[in-house]
Amino acid sequence: MTRRHFCKRYHKLMLRLCTDSVTPPPLRLVGILLLSTCILYPVRRVVAQETPLLSGGVGFFARSNGGDSTFVPVISPLLAAPLGNSLLIESRATILESFFPKGGGQSGYDHTHFSGAEFMQIDYLATSHVTIVGGLFLTPFGTYNERLSPIWIGNFQDGPIILPIGTGTGSGLGGMVRGSAISTESYSVAYAAYFSANSTNENFPATRSTGGRVQVYFPKLRLEFGASYTRSLAAVETNSSGFDVWWEPPHSELKVRSEYAHSAHAQGYWIEMDYRLSRFGGPESVIGRVEPLFRWQQFFRNSADPTDGMPATDTNRAEFGLDYRLPHEVRILTSYGRQFTPLGDSNIWRAGIVYRFLFPAWKGKS
Repeated sequence: MTRRHFCKRYHKLMLRLCTDSVTPPPLRLVGILLLSTCILYPVRRVVAQETPLLSGGVGFFARSNGGDSTFVPVISPLLAAPLGNSLLIESRATILESFFPKGGGQSGYDHTHFSGAEFMQIDYLATSHVTIVGGLFLTPFGTYNERLSPIWIGNFQDGPIILPIGTGTGSGLGGMVRGSAISTESYSVAYAAYFSANSTNENFPATRSTGGRVQVYFPKLRLEFGASYTRSLAAVETNSSGFDVWWEPPHSELKVRSEYAHSAHAQGYWIEMDYRLSRFGGPESVIGRVEPLFRWQQFFRNSADPTDGMPATDTNRAEFGLDYRLPHEVRILTSYGRQFTPLGDSNIWRAGIVYRFLFPAWKGKS
């Protein structure tokens, strides 16, 4: 594999990665990130021309659900560094502090910490069709977990209701094989298959499972179909399956994303649409930075499962959003949602601001 070919694939990976109980303070995660930096430090000597990149996002979010307001400052750093022509190390983490009303008739706010590594993996680019992944990786089920979960990419603050279906904790600990099986001018087929071991470590949680995803993309239509499958290998084995459709009509700023997932205890779907008004004066104009959004979700509870992280009853939710893209990778996110359940309806208000950063981890040699 040539250096030029590796760099192209490396940047594609970077674009693909550009997603509560009280947990230990952020200092523990800082230790993990420092360990990653120590591991990556030899890259400076071994591969001077391939400089590691430090990316990620910093945000502040405010949420109001049924009258209760929560405030969440968060930072999500991402580190990616190549080792020679065939290896790439990637790591992303989330550190946040959540402030919420004390409840029980008490005044004031309480708070909790959350810190954790979302993935910490090493990629071996074996061939132009095969990449072997080892470590802690994002579970390749559906589209949201791998593509839209970073705070600097997702249009809405929270993920879909059905996000836990097929993804479990969101990450797997083990090995994965992925790549492009076929690629032509008319269509391409990509795949991912993985096996995860069980892990109860609070920094690397994972469940024993296996599965994968296959997607077909038609570049001329800008249309993609995908199918996912996961088998949980816990004490009680269960299956989860799903399919997704993404469409970005040619010569249009419209984006349509949708996903359906089914498990033993629940099923549901979501569809999201956004349209950036860049046709009116260009993407850098005042109106061209505006991006209206809409997301509709339906969730159906098949049987009780208090451990899956999803609602206990059937839930419908409609959300309307308006994002504004400021210069220098700053984005303002606002949305209003109405949730309908047999237990009662509620309003969901959300607002936030996110800054996306990207710079070399250290200065490379020319």
